[in-house]
Amino acid sequence: MLTAVIMAGGKGERFWPKSRTKIPKQFLGLTGEDTMIQATVKRVNKLIPYEHIYIITGKDYAKLAAEQIPQIPFENIIVEPEGRNTAPCIGLAAIHIEEADPEALMVVLPADHLIGDEEKFVKLLESAADLAEDGENLVTLGVKPERPETGYGYIRLADKKGDYKGNPAYAVKAFREKPNFETAQYYLESGEYLWNSGMFIWKVSTIRKKIREFIPDLDLGLDVIKNAIGSDNYQEVLRKEYAAFESTSIDYSIMEKASSIYVFPGDFGWDDVGSWTSLERLFPTDKEGNVVRGRAIGVDTRNCIIEASGKLIATVGLEDVIVIDTDDVIMICPKDKAQQVKELLQKLKEEGLRDYL
Repeated sequence: MLTAVIMAGGKGERFWPKSRTKIPKQFLGLTGEDTMIQATVKRVNKLIPYEHIYIITGKDYAKLAAEQIPQIPFENIIVEPEGRNTAPCIGLAAIHIEEADPEALMVVLPADHLIGDEEKFVKLLESAADLAEDGENLVTLGVKPERPETGYGYIRLADKKGDYKGNPAYAVKAFREKPNFETAQYYLESGEYLWNSGMFIWKVSTIRKKIREFIPDLDLGLDVIKNAIGSDNYQEVLRKEYAAFESTSIDYSIMEKASSIYVFPGDFGWDDVGSWTSLERLFPTDKEGNVVRGRAIGVDTRNCIIEASGKLIATVGLEDVIVIDTDDVIMICPKDKAQQVKELLQKLKEEGLRDYL
């Protein structure tokens, strides 16, 4: 059985003030009419039926997920009691899928990525599923880099393993953390590196075995939770065990250490839509290089990103600046400081302004 796990527990902090605690990035329509999670589910449904698609999210967002994706059975919405990064998240999804089919294949996808060429993407998933099913292989999708990007992790290619449904797969030589600009430029020019998309394909039995091997404490806790699935004390057991899990990513704890890891290079119009500057890649600019959404008027305003919710935004003499207007907040920052938006949230907490989080 081919299943999909959509990870939808993030807070989208770099898209504040539109992305908030009550309705984070993945539940917003930042890139189109559909919300990001709706677009992700529709995309994967071209390969996998709704009854085999699972959403894993935080307890505050289960109702939102059910409202936005009514096609998915409510029992397929798996709730994390608290965020513990991707390894516990994927492990929790795996034990629920394991209950239905111990040999199921898992396609693990973030809820908030943009895919331009969905047909090419789905075909690549089919190829990856073939390789994942052929033994105890961990498979990921890499993206051919288009620029020296410092905000992404990278995957270094090793030897070609073979072709699967017409798509080449390569052994993974190494995973690299986010580089500085000079290193990213080298990665781009070498032709040996791909962007790490954070998308994975494997058998549920394989990932359970790898968790047992590399994160034994997590494995023990997952077994306790699995034994409680369907019981009256499931929620109590889940809360207790989850609180004890180390917060760790699947990349760091397993992918960087395991063997039999393979990657399919992809060229399907991928963007992780990680911060406000992503909009420059996704939407057309005016003759002055501005991305404008909503009502705005400018004089001597160049290369800006302006998002208005209702009121008119008027600018004079701005360049390389982000201006985001919501009902209760106006956020202004230079584009090269876009990654620091998260620091504003910490300051709001310190100042007791939690209503704006």
